[in-house]
Amino acid sequence: MRKFVPLFLVLLVLAGRVQAGDAIADVDGLMSRYHGDVPGASLLVIKDGKPLLRRGYGLANLETHEAATPATNYRLASVTKQFTAAAVLLLAERGSLSLDDHVRHWIPELPATHEAITIRQLLSHGGGLIDYEDLMPAHVTEQISDADVLRMLAAEPRSYFAPGTSYRYSNGGYVLLGLIVERASKQSLPDFLAKNIFKPLGMTHTLLYVLGGPEVTHRAYGYSEENGRWMRTDQSPTSATRGDGGIYSSIDDMAKWDAALYDHRLLSDDSRKLAFSAQNQVHDEPDVDAYGFGWRIHGDVLWHSGESMGFRNVIIRWPRQHLTVVLLSNRNDPEPYRTALAIGQRFLQP
Repeated sequence: MRKFVPLFLVLLVLAGRVQAGDAIADVDGLMSRYHGDVPGASLLVIKDGKPLLRRGYGLANLETHEAATPATNYRLASVTKQFTAAAVLLLAERGSLSLDDHVRHWIPELPATHEAITIRQLLSHGGGLIDYEDLMPAHVTEQISDADVLRMLAAEPRSYFAPGTSYRYSNGGYVLLGLIVERASKQSLPDFLAKNIFKPLGMTHTLLYVLGGPEVTHRAYGYSEENGRWMRTDQSPTSATRGDGGIYSSIDDMAKWDAALYDHRLLSDDSRKLAFSAQNQVHDEPDVDAYGFGWRIHGDVLWHSGESMGFRNVIIRWPRQHLTVVLLSNRNDPEPYRTALAIGQRFLQP
């Protein structure tokens, strides 16, 4: 017997397709600055686990004219922090460390004035550590390492505030968290991330890059616009630190990461709840109400940006609507948060 679908259901489906089609058409306009023979971007929009948009714009390498694609790998910069936080949470689940351990238990090189700082406070930028960028020698040109950051912090007894009493974004805190992962796991940070996060999730082209280690495939190089010309600015003195910003990944691999954030294939329900809930209130940053563990929180939105010389990236998630936008770019401008937010808003359900 032939089944008939009510006309109003057919019209609803068609209306939804038209709406999605209009939204997709809008995106190219929003991404217009990335078009052509310029440093580019890769864009991913995922809804209910399915990619609605997955495309590249512009060039990953100006010198060779290599196009940006969904497989292009960008330096994630501070988007790395959510992976470092996940590594710490995994070790906590396994009993290798506690979030309430004092940081000096794992890093005794730090001065006694930092005795009260806990791992939990570093995860939420509540440790009060002096910014290592402000401790670097003036006019430094050589890249600094995690060991250099540790030496600087070990020699600095001051802090901005008593641990747990305020918020100040800290790259140094996440460098220390990366070192704690190494000491607690007895593995190098690149190996731990590869074996415990990237490989289990099928993120086969994602890696924490270190000089002398595996090369980045399909690598995007960073550029900055100077006097109307794009100049390669791929590395800076702080581009070699790891736990705060050293991962390279693509939008294809970030889709796998996003999927894992909805279930327990990587982290337990309790660990994900900790990462995504307000651990520290934020009062002086736009579009941020609080910070979790590696995630900024604004209402129902979870997001994080990543900025370093020649790269600007962002991931924005609306978990209740199962919608995510990832925008990775190899250029110093524009800052992509507003663009990604505008793109996501075109796919939100009323």
